[in-house]
Amino acid sequence: MLQIATWKRLVIWGLVLLGLYFASPNGFYDRVETHNDAVAAIETTGTTAELEADRSAWPDWAPNALVNLGLDLRGGAHLLAEVQVADVYEARMDGYWPEIRNALRDERTTIGTIRRQDSDPSELRVKISKPEALPQAIEIVRGLAQPVVSLSGVGSTDIEVNAGREGEFVVTLSEAERVATDDRTIQQSLEIIRRRVDEVGTREPTIQRQGDTRILIQVPGIGSASELKEIIGKTAKLTFHPVVTRTTDDTTTPGPRNVLYPSIDEEGIFYVLEQTPVVTGEQLNDAQPAFDQNGQPAVNFRFNVSGARLFCDYTGANVGAPFAIVLDEEVISAPRINEQICGGSGIITGNFSIEESTNLAVLLRAGALPAELTYVEERTIGPELGQDSIDAGKIASIVAFAAVLIFMVASYGWFGVIANVALILNVGMIFGLLSMIGATLTLPGIAGIVLTIGMAVDANVLVFERIREELKAGRGPARAIELGYEKALSAILDANITTFITAVILFIMGSGPVRGFSVTLGLGIITSVFTAIFLTRLMVVMWFERKRPRNFEIKGIRLAPQGRVFDFFKRSIATLGASGLAMVASVVLFLVIGLNFGIDFRGGTTIRTESTQAVDVGAYRDALTPLALGDISIVQVNDVNFRDDQHVSQIRIEAQEGQEAITPETMTLIEQALANVDPAITFPSVESVGPKVSGELVTTAVLAVVAAIAAVLVYIWLRFEWQFSLGAVAALVHDVVLTIGIFSLLGIKFDLAIIAALLTIVGYSLNDTVVVFDRVRENLRRYKKMDLKEVLNLSINETLARTMMTSVTTLLALIALYVLGGDVIRGFVFAMIWGVIVGTYSSIFVASAILLRLGVKRDWSKPDATAGNQFANVDA
Repeated sequence: MLQIATWKRLVIWGLVLLGLYFASPNGFYDRVETHNDAVAAIETTGTTAELEADRSAWPDWAPNALVNLGLDLRGGAHLLAEVQVADVYEARMDGYWPEIRNALRDERTTIGTIRRQDSDPSELRVKISKPEALPQAIEIVRGLAQPVVSLSGVGSTDIEVNAGREGEFVVTLSEAERVATDDRTIQQSLEIIRRRVDEVGTREPTIQRQGDTRILIQVPGIGSASELKEIIGKTAKLTFHPVVTRTTDDTTTPGPRNVLYPSIDEEGIFYVLEQTPVVTGEQLNDAQPAFDQNGQPAVNFRFNVSGARLFCDYTGANVGAPFAIVLDEEVISAPRINEQICGGSGIITGNFSIEESTNLAVLLRAGALPAELTYVEERTIGPELGQDSIDAGKIASIVAFAAVLIFMVASYGWFGVIANVALILNVGMIFGLLSMIGATLTLPGIAGIVLTIGMAVDANVLVFERIREELKAGRGPARAIELGYEKALSAILDANITTFITAVILFIMGSGPVRGFSVTLGLGIITSVFTAIFLTRLMVVMWFERKRPRNFEIKGIRLAPQGRVFDFFKRSIATLGASGLAMVASVVLFLVIGLNFGIDFRGGTTIRTESTQAVDVGAYRDALTPLALGDISIVQVNDVNFRDDQHVSQIRIEAQEGQEAITPETMTLIEQALANVDPAITFPSVESVGPKVSGELVTTAVLAVVAAIAAVLVYIWLRFEWQFSLGAVAALVHDVVLTIGIFSLLGIKFDLAIIAALLTIVGYSLNDTVVVFDRVRENLRRYKKMDLKEVLNLSINETLARTMMTSVTTLLALIALYVLGGDVIRGFVFAMIWGVIVGTYSSIFVASAILLRLGVKRDWSKPDATAGNQFANVDA
């Protein structure tokens, strides 16, 4: 019977209301954001009347979690930094030398003199004058080893000591200590970067570890990646060194284990210092801007306990000797030690302005980066471009939404209205989930939501078409509705699980906007299944309970006739041959013309320019040629959404030798050169990817596509039979190859977002194919004597209305996004439009034709040892 228990109804409506409850703050984005900023400021600095006013913009009791806007929507800077962890090994070896020297000094009568030798930075090589005592020296140094402080290094010590050349031993970090050191270096770098970015007061920065040695840094609202590099890259490395001598000759050879640093205040003066510092800035507890005794800006600092003790011991042992305060390899001052200093605090003076002393204090508090950062990828999105993307995304989403709603009502009448209400609630629940998990919405993410709008109706279409079939078969209204939901359930779950698999693979293997797309797609699948299986069913039941119709029909336009009208295998040899030729042509196009790889896969820099003046490609090229940047591509970008005075160009520069990402100096030269041609020019977007990252992205992209196809092959094999699996994978390969072919033919930019589109095509094509295969399996159970060709024909015809409906609604949404969504994601959307078309074709003409030739198991009620042989090689 058509009944739903009261508790189930309460749970369904409760989940819907919960989703809408958490989504509600996004409808008042600016007010909630103002409230959240005020709350954070009050917690940090205390309350003021202005902050309290901002706080009252949104009720404290209401939910305040928002969907974070990605850089492509809000504007900001993105950096992918690689930490040069090996730099730390040299510092560690320098730190061990005084300890080793002191330990061996007491045994000098036995081992002789002790000398540190030049060696690889990652090792410490020591020579003694009495080689026969080398085993004793090694044993003493091994006694200095400490246990590795990490879970993976339990039972290991931090150093290894081995004999070297005659009279020498070599100290290196053990493998376990290297792993632990690398991890500590990354964690320390993360914390220092986070402190420096937080000091600037930016909103919602993303700073997280990526892989073994990389850190992802995304900061909304900041002007450029160069500005972010400035914030992060200032080392503010404070050290205190013994002074060897002072000189005016900058060519002076400092000698072994010494360094030559210039004086900041004394022009032409250089200091020779011992390379190993007495105390470092890592042992600072605090640093604050202040004024010295003459009223000049200065910085007060305070050591921690260990730093204070070391400084006290050193100054006590070296009264009368000078020592140097060094900041970033420049001597700030070199005072003489008049007495032992044990207070643990001091003051740094120099020719500072108030702003400089304040910034220096901030940097000192943040600490020095433990190792150098190499930027392997950077992206800058201007706030204007981000706002343009938001506006375009809103318009496209509204138009797509309206088109789908109208089409559903036209196709299913009152049932279409029910589906539309569920669709609206579905989008609200997506935003509720995104807010709850703190997800970031990107421009491809908007595309994911628009795609969800198009595909969310698919489950409802499956159900409604099933209800139509049951009504046509003479079932009563209640039974027809019940059977419609029961029989559609298997196809709904199989189709959406296969698409969800591709979303998961995208999330695992993707990054940035691609991952954002996978999140919205995955959540959209979850909410779509929930609304179709539970919510629309509840709404239909409530309608039925109220109306109690004795008979009814689902009226509306039909895109496909009922019954076995078309013979899809009449010319299957021709269709398979055409598909095969198209695939061969695509491979030839790929080999001859190739793909127009974006910087994601080729490496290099892409700069988007905007101006109120018309783009002069020739003048731009002439301005950039003297910079010797190598291969430069300049194209003018046209879009129907541009203003009359908005002229846009895209400049692509090859990766520069010896550079991973573009340097601020190079970017400054480019900006100056183009500004000389067009003073009104601006640079709303800069993206730079190093050769190392681009190579990794190619590998990851290929693996992602292969992993998606393999995962789907296994799933369909488990749910159906291996013949179905091979048919589905053949259709997938067909779709992917043809997509690559059309991109080669049209020269559309092929970047990481297109890989996301390819995987979405994989999911969409599977969605279609699995629905057909599910009906095939059902009809094989029902018509045990019917010829396989007829079973396949019947199944395709029965699902044709659903296939056409889903394709048309999805295309309506995607075409709206293609036309109105802006040029930034046009290639991405084009790939999905093409994928819907070829995916629909392949599910009908490729997957089923392959299945017909492979043959399938006839009796699905029990296992069959001859599965796949009964209907193979039939005359199609």
